[in-house]
Amino acid sequence: MTKQFIDEESGKQIEKSVMNSITIDCVIFTFDEGNLEVLLIEHAEGISRGKWGLPGGWIKKEESIDNAANRILQDLTGIKDLYLEQLKAFGEPDRFPLDRVITIGYYALVKKDDFDIKAGFTASDAKWYKVSDIGTLIYDHNSIVDYSLERLRNRVKHAPIGFNLLPEKFTLLQLMQLYEEILNIKLDKPNFRRKILKMKLLVSLDEKQTNVSHRAAKLYQFDTDRYEMLTNKGFIFEV
Repeated sequence: MTKQFIDEESGKQIEKSVMNSITIDCVIFTFDEGNLEVLLIEHAEGISRGKWGLPGGWIKKEESIDNAANRILQDLTGIKDLYLEQLKAFGEPDRFPLDRVITIGYYALVKKDDFDIKAGFTASDAKWYKVSDIGTLIYDHNSIVDYSLERLRNRVKHAPIGFNLLPEKFTLLQLMQLYEEILNIKLDKPNFRRKILKMKLLVSLDEKQTNVSHRAAKLYQFDTDRYEMLTNKGFIFEV
């Protein structure tokens, strides 16, 4: 099957062969002002024109599935090396109305301030939506979002992947709010603080918040090197 792609150097549309029955769909999460959000795009053409769904695309014949997912996200965000994890294949026979198309689901975690979202050449708009505000999406994209949320909730309980959603410097309250939002629970503040600090995974900075209307809180950074060292020794991260 031949599809049109935008050549990165010339900016012109070029034809390349793609896998015509397998696609990639990505659930891109971010965390902003206490809310977990997902990036959605409005389709500009085809049977889903004017409707909202997940960003995705076709897999080129010469690339691996993971490379295709990274390319699609880089085209959308302009960022390489995002936290990206494969979910599973979604392949119900009727998931796409015109033909049998299987999609490989991924989810990514990004810091909202790291990039300006942009709609691709097959999309007319791209926006962040609070998870609680997501309406009816095209095809089985609601199911993909639900599945990715369950995966994210399971993963953050055992590995500190949530730090990929925080700014480089953050407060303990921001960290707690992130886990409350992802896990959809209310955490005990003193308990959470004690447990997190006991892990010694945070670097205490000699800095506090600026430009805030309330009492400025102390800032921290995540210590990636220490986490990797502890993990190699058999350390398990548990919130």
